[in-house]
Amino acid sequence: MQVNELAKKLRVTSKELVAELKRRRLTVRSLTEELDTKTVEALKKKFASPETKSRTKSVKTAARKSPLLKAKKAPTQAKSVPRKKAAPQPTAQPTAPSEEIVAAKEKPVLPEKPEGVEERRLAKQEPESIGQRVVQTPPPPVAVSKVKAAPEPAKVGPVRIEMPMTVGNLALKLRVTVPALIKTLMGLGVFANVNQLLNEEIIWKVSKALGIEIEEEEDEITRSILVTPEEDPKNLVLRPPVATLMGHVDHGKTSLLDAIRKSDVAAKEAGQITQHIGAYNVHIENKGLVTFLDTPGHEAFTAMRARGANVTDVVVLVVAADDGVMPQTIEAIDHARAAAVPIVVAINKIDLPTADLNRVLGELQKHGLAPEEWGGKTVCAKVSAKSREGIDELLELLLLEAELLELKANPNRPAQGTVLEAKLTKSQGPVSTLLVQNGRLQVGDIVVVGPYHGKVRAMRNDRGKQVKEAGPSYAVEVLGISGAPEAGELFTVVKDEPVARRIAERKSLELRERELKGFHTKHLSLEDLYSRVKEGRIKELALIIKADVQGSVEALTQSLGQISSQKIQLRVIHGGVGGISESDIMLAVASDAIVIGFHVKPDERAQMLVEREGVDVRFYNLIYAAIEDIQKAMEGLLEPTSREVSEGRCEIRQIFHSSKAGAIGGGIVKKGRLIRNYPIRVLRDNIVIHQGKLASLKRFKDDVREVAEGYDCGLVVEGFDRLQEGDVIESYRIEKVAAKLV
Repeated sequence: MQVNELAKKLRVTSKELVAELKRRRLTVRSLTEELDTKTVEALKKKFASPETKSRTKSVKTAARKSPLLKAKKAPTQAKSVPRKKAAPQPTAQPTAPSEEIVAAKEKPVLPEKPEGVEERRLAKQEPESIGQRVVQTPPPPVAVSKVKAAPEPAKVGPVRIEMPMTVGNLALKLRVTVPALIKTLMGLGVFANVNQLLNEEIIWKVSKALGIEIEEEEDEITRSILVTPEEDPKNLVLRPPVATLMGHVDHGKTSLLDAIRKSDVAAKEAGQITQHIGAYNVHIENKGLVTFLDTPGHEAFTAMRARGANVTDVVVLVVAADDGVMPQTIEAIDHARAAAVPIVVAINKIDLPTADLNRVLGELQKHGLAPEEWGGKTVCAKVSAKSREGIDELLELLLLEAELLELKANPNRPAQGTVLEAKLTKSQGPVSTLLVQNGRLQVGDIVVVGPYHGKVRAMRNDRGKQVKEAGPSYAVEVLGISGAPEAGELFTVVKDEPVARRIAERKSLELRERELKGFHTKHLSLEDLYSRVKEGRIKELALIIKADVQGSVEALTQSLGQISSQKIQLRVIHGGVGGISESDIMLAVASDAIVIGFHVKPDERAQMLVEREGVDVRFYNLIYAAIEDIQKAMEGLLEPTSREVSEGRCEIRQIFHSSKAGAIGGGIVKKGRLIRNYPIRVLRDNIVIHQGKLASLKRFKDDVREVAEGYDCGLVVEGFDRLQEGDVIESYRIEKVAAKLV
C-alpha cells in the first residue's frame, strides 16, 4: 500500500506518517512509495490503539492549558484505567507502557522557551516526538465581538431585459438555471425549450413568479435605426417619380413599357405575360428619370401595401382602346383609390381600326375617372405601344404629376427602401431587387432587411450594368444579402455588421413566434367597430362587397351609402360580381376593410388567407340583414349569437343518373370532412346555387355518417337534381357565440 493511501485510511496527515516511519528507521523517498504488509499492519495497530487516542487527547488538552507539553501526564492517565473493569473488546489497555512513553519519560526536560516562540512552534504543528504529536490543533477561540461582520452586498437595481428573449438568454439575465426557469414556465402553463422565444407578457409573469424585479431595456441603436427620424427640409431635394403600370390582362402594359424603354421585355416572359415584378429606370433626355414598376397585376401592388410598403407615387392605368374597361380594370381602379394614389390613364392600341376612344372615356367616367377633355380631373394619354405614338406625351404627363406632388428625399444619408422582389440563383445565391426611397445605397454598405442581413457586394441596374451607387427612386439588383426576403420588406443601411446581425436575429425570433402561435395582425371587425369609434382610432369604415349578380352589388352599395353617422363615414372601396377571391382579401388586409359576401363564398386560397390574416368576412342572403348588422355595429348594439364554421368541401367529379334517386354525385373530399347530418350548400364558380342537406352519403355501397379528407364518396342532395361536374359541396355548422361587451 502506498504511503499517501495509508495516511488517508488512518485519517492522519502524510507528514505524521512519514515522521513515524523515520522513527522506525524506514527511509521514505516519496508519498507514492509502496509499504510492505508487515509495516502496514504495525502502523494500523499503532494509530488505531486506544492508548494513542487517549494520549493524543491529553496532549491536546495540555496544549490548550500550558505552553509547554507535560509528557509525564500521558502514562498516568493510562494507568488510571482499571484493568479488571476493561471491556473484552480490542480497545483494552495494555499492561506495559509502550516504547514511545518510555522514551518520553527518559527525555530530559528542556528549559522554558519564551511564550511567543512556543506558540509559533505549536501553530506550525511540527512535533518533535510521538509524545508531542498534535493533530491539526485548532486556533484558540476568538471573542465574537471582535469578529468583523461580512459587508452586506450592495442592492442591485432591476434587471434590464431586452424583449423578446429566448429562455436560455433570460436564464442568464435573471441568474437562474435553465431547468429552474423551465419549471417556473411550466407552473405558468407555458411549455418551452431553451431556444423558445418568450414575449413581453410571459417575461413579466416569470419575473413576478421568481420575485425578481425587471425593467424593459430599449436598444437605442436598434430603435434609432428602425424609427425614421424627421428630415431637415434643407437637406431634401426633388426625386424622380415611381410609376406602377396596372390594368386588365392583355391590354398592353408590358408592351407599353417596352416601347418606353426601347427594349423587348415581353419576349422574355412566359407567354408574353408578366410573371414577376420588374423595375426599370427610364432616363428622359433633358428632363429626368422615371422608375416604372411592371407588376403581374394589382394583387402584387396590394400585397406590398399590406406589408406596409407604399412605393408607388403614380399609377398608370392601361386601358385598351378596342376593349374598354374590363373587370380587372375596375379592380385596379379600386386598389389604386384605396391606396390614395393619383391615376394617369394610358389608352393603348389607338392605332387599331376597332379603337373607340369615346366609349372608353365614357366607361372611365362611369367609374369616377372623368377625363380632362370632358371637364374632369383625370389625365388621359392616347398611346400606341406598337407605333410609339404618344409615348413622349405620357412621360411629360408623369413628370408634371411628379412636380405637382413635390416628391422629395435626402440623398446624403444611409439608404432606406423596399424590396420589390427576390430570388435564389445557383451561381450568385440570393439576388434582391431593391428600390431606394431615401438616402444613397453604395457598394460595401451593410444592409438589414427582415430576418436577413449582409454586405452589398455588387449592384446592377435593370440593363445588367454594374453600378457603384443608387440614389432615391432608383431600382437595383443587389448581391450579398444572406437570404431572399419577401416583396414589400423594408431595408435599412446600418453602420456595422454586429448591429445588423442583432436586428436581423430579433426580427427572426419575432417571425418564429408568430408562426408558432399563428399570430396575425388584429384587423377591424364589426364587433369592435363601436369601441374603436369611441376611442377615436377610426373615422371611416371600409367595405368590400361581392355578390352573385351586378344588381345585388349596386343595391347593397346604394343601401349602405344611405347609412349616416356623425362619428364615422362608410365607404365601399370595391364591389364586384363573383366569388370572394384572394385579391379581395389582400385588399381588405391592406385597407383594414370588412368583406361582405352576398350569395357568394371565398375560394380555397382566399379562405386560407382569411384564416391566416384574420379578416372579418360576413355572408348574407338578405340585403336588409347586412344593413341591420352594420347599423347595429355603428351604434354599438351588435350582439353576435352564432357563427358559421366550415367543416369540409367536396368536389363533384362525375354525375350518375338514377330513376329512383335522381342525380347522384361522385366526388372527393378536398378539405376537412363531409358530414351527412350537417347543412350543406352547393357552390358553382363560388356562387351559392342551393342550400339544404344531404339525402344520402355513401362509401362504395355502405351508408356512412361522414367522409374524411382525401376519400371519395357518392352523395345525393335533397331536393336538388341539377348537380354538375365541378360543383363544390360545402358542409358547415352553426356555432353559438357569447355576446361581446363593447
